[in-house]
Amino acid sequence: MTKARGTDGSLLSSLPLTLAALALALLPHVQFLPLWITGAFIACSAYRIIIEQRRGSLPPTWLRGIVALLCFLGVLFTYDTISGVGPGTALLAVMASLKLLETGKRRDQFVLLFIAIFLVMASLLREQYLWSMPYLLFALAVIMTAWLRMAAEPSEPLMQSARTGGRLMLYAVPLALAMWFFFPRISSPFWAVPIDTSAGISGLSSSMSPGDISSLSLSDAVAFRARFFDDVPEPRERYWRALVLPRFNGRTWDTVDPVMDTGAVERIEVDGPFTRYEITMEPTRQHWVPALEMPRAWNLPRTFMTRQQTLSNIHPIDQRVAFEVTSYTNYLSGTDTSAFFRGWYLDLPDGRNPASVRFAKDLRARSVSDVAYIDSVLSMFNRDEYIYTLQPPALGRNPVDEFLFETRRGFCEHYASAFSVLMRAAGIPARVVLGYQGGEVNPIGGRLIVRQSDAHAWAEVWLAGRGWTRVDPTAAVAPERIERGLTGYLFDGFGAQWGIDAPSEFMHRLRLTWDALNANWNDWVLGFGPEKQRDFLEALGFENPTWRKMLLALITLVVTLTVLISLLLHLRTRPPPRDRAAILYDRFVRKTGIAAATGETPIAFAERARRASTLDAGSIDAVTTSYLDARYGTGGDTAMKQLERSVAAINAS
Repeated sequence: MTKARGTDGSLLSSLPLTLAALALALLPHVQFLPLWITGAFIACSAYRIIIEQRRGSLPPTWLRGIVALLCFLGVLFTYDTISGVGPGTALLAVMASLKLLETGKRRDQFVLLFIAIFLVMASLLREQYLWSMPYLLFALAVIMTAWLRMAAEPSEPLMQSARTGGRLMLYAVPLALAMWFFFPRISSPFWAVPIDTSAGISGLSSSMSPGDISSLSLSDAVAFRARFFDDVPEPRERYWRALVLPRFNGRTWDTVDPVMDTGAVERIEVDGPFTRYEITMEPTRQHWVPALEMPRAWNLPRTFMTRQQTLSNIHPIDQRVAFEVTSYTNYLSGTDTSAFFRGWYLDLPDGRNPASVRFAKDLRARSVSDVAYIDSVLSMFNRDEYIYTLQPPALGRNPVDEFLFETRRGFCEHYASAFSVLMRAAGIPARVVLGYQGGEVNPIGGRLIVRQSDAHAWAEVWLAGRGWTRVDPTAAVAPERIERGLTGYLFDGFGAQWGIDAPSEFMHRLRLTWDALNANWNDWVLGFGPEKQRDFLEALGFENPTWRKMLLALITLVVTLTVLISLLLHLRTRPPPRDRAAILYDRFVRKTGIAAATGETPIAFAERARRASTLDAGSIDAVTTSYLDARYGTGGDTAMKQLERSVAAINAS
């Protein structure tokens, strides 16, 4: 006998809400999933609804097996693996889609909702944005409602199931908070574990060509935030060092692979006060780590200083990280650099930008010193009609020549590149530095926001007795860009002059408010690590909180909360106390010696009791009449007293 594969329409009342819960759980993953997986889910959902409406048959087992194999191979070929957040999420989505094709009973819907919960939690493995918590709570509420809907009567309103699901989630809140505050935290936050986000990230790259940074300056994406423990440095002092580009092929500047140099810190001579700050860095998928010039100490694990005094991490920064840095703005670096290494920063490709090389040699011959030559080049940028703009014209094979002597329009990378070429051509070691300059102080919370639009390029030259010295040719062309920072020149009219439109004041303040909320979310939720947990527990009175103490407190608190919640549920669900009339009537029934049948009415029982003759008919009728009047009629207290007298008369006889 073959097993029936047809549907009977019994799932029509609950299946739409189950599909809605699945769609909501899948929503955060859609941007990361291949299009064919999203399409498969939509197709399977529509197909399953149509089958249920038409009372059709589910696909046979052999067909579902073939489709499952093809989907598995599709995930494997798409990701080249089946492990990781991306492939794992794709397999969960495929599993939900295929499970729809064999969902014939309510227990199959339970499996679908289990998959939905896993999909919701998997979205937290990618990123935990500020909206993650509202989404998580709403998605779980919908899933819980769908779950309860499967066991509800068809006549039960949807809102009643939703209220029940919300109430059950509220019962879980104390337990969740107890686990959050008391479960021992690991040294590295969960959100800092490197994972595959399967999404492109814009930011500084390891090379620089004309136009690269000007395109970044149109982006308002946050690169990192800084919280200073003392006063925030002035905008002109906020040079955030990220990469050094020593190699030049005539058009593009490139960095070298970061190599740890254990003596790099010792070669930095510092003087004057230092500044301490905390950086919360957004993912870049790059190894470089930004720091205010010049860093001397930091606490980001697996991070080292290179020979060029930049910070680099062993692993690419593919998740948000927070760390503290100590920097000195008054420093000397590389004063003892050997002639061999200085020569490395003099290299220029043969036959490229010849006009710039000739100009540099002629100007250097007319200058009394290297410092005088540098001043002459900066004066040329300031005096002649060089224009700082985000919309420079395209440059050809010899971009430095064309920029210096033809277009004279460029962004910071044009000026840093041209300046460094002129320095090298004159025999002065020079290199380009990439990073960020400025940043905006958010009045809400006081954090400094550094955006991709703050990306900047400047130059360093090596001078005898001074070592590597920062020279920013942009300051000679557009000093307001350095002195006032990005926000200052946007709202003071310079942005329009350079090709940038300033946002409205209202929208800007709204964006700052949102950024402050995000920063607090990062600090107090995502950044709730061992130190903050220790401070919290010490504030509660725990002395030297250890893992053993925290686990003991957690177990005690969870058990206590479980008992209290169970007691509350018992009080809510216990049957109401019996009224006085029902108690008196039970005494009467026991006196008759006859057991009342389930659902038997008092009138029917009275007739049966009269036939049994265990009591006189008058007493039976008196109790029955007074009971009906007291319980269901309008007799009130008078009827209740009559019932008490009638029962008491039977007891006395």
